[in-house]
Amino acid sequence: MARLVRAALRSNEYGFALETPRAIVVDEGYERYGVTAEIASVIADGAFYYLDAPVKRMGAMNVPVPFSPPLEDMTVPTATSVVEVAKALCGRL
Repeated sequence: MARLVRAALRSNEYGFALETPRAIVVDEGYERYGVTAEIASVIADGAFYYLDAPVKRMGAMNVPVPFSPPLEDMTVPTATSVVEVAKALCGRL
């Protein structure tokens, strides 16, 4: 998985960091020890000097996945929560 992430990011040559020097990695999987952590690590390693803020990770809460679909929806990031974090990252709250 790490090789795929590195290859995908290297193909972009971190050009996004020059245009938008902030990064948020969002996934419905767990925030810790998952894909978001690896992607954030690769971004931080390759574009550290271009970033104006630390890379922010957003993922599912660190709880067991509920059986109930409405409860499950409460554990993953929503569009509203992503917008709030993006505004905070840009200093617009």
